[in-house]
Amino acid sequence: MPRSRNTFSSWRRRAVQRAVHAGWEWVQRTGAVTAEHPGRFRFGAMGTGTRLAFPLGTVFGEPWIHLGSHCIIGEQVTLTAGLMPDLDLGAEPILRIGDGVVLGRGSHVIADTSVTIGSDCFFGPYVYVTSTNHSYDDPYEPIGKQWPRMDPVSIGPGCWIGTGAVILPGARIGRNVVVAAGAVVRGEVPDRSVVAGAPAKVVRRWDPVEGWQPPIRTPAPVPIPDGVTPEQLLALAEWEAEGAGESA
Repeated sequence: MPRSRNTFSSWRRRAVQRAVHAGWEWVQRTGAVTAEHPGRFRFGAMGTGTRLAFPLGTVFGEPWIHLGSHCIIGEQVTLTAGLMPDLDLGAEPILRIGDGVVLGRGSHVIADTSVTIGSDCFFGPYVYVTSTNHSYDDPYEPIGKQWPRMDPVSIGPGCWIGTGAVILPGARIGRNVVVAAGAVVRGEVPDRSVVAGAPAKVVRRWDPVEGWQPPIRTPAPVPIPDGVTPEQLLALAEWEAEGAGESA
């Protein structure tokens, strides 16, 4: 019996889909920017193991951007130093990103003046960090034509910046700080605190004697015991999945 046209069309569609996915994966691997394969980009520094995923967002002022080691820069992330491309910004770096930093998809770091992100910071997607703000002193001049205000930004090591957070010029965020999703941060944020809201306010702080105040309501995660191998963890996950299937 001859194959139906629908069966052939379905087979052809699956084959084309697999080819498209394989081709896109090849493009992503080839287009990624690393220290070994920087392409046209000439960063002031890029550490071992750091990778900018393809497709990139807007990137310029690379000689004044220093990237640490083992950073993961997600797709469509914008990194800029200076107000516009092809400016001479002097001898010192403008944007400094420490080791082990993760910048989530679609995030923007706009460093018209100094922006520093400490090591081991994790950003969710679509975080916006800027050292420049529009000014509106002259009520008759279009705001976009007025000279902007600039103020350095610093984010301490070990921070978690939630999805869609906005870090404004002059923000000075301490170490091990949680910035809640959608928060708008300005001014100084103390070490080991949690901030939320717009404008962001401290909603929880660590006290050396009393611990987190107010106390954390959820139990602490159980750490993986020493000596457990990745193979054992995979086997445990498979065993739990089989048990869940049998109980269902």
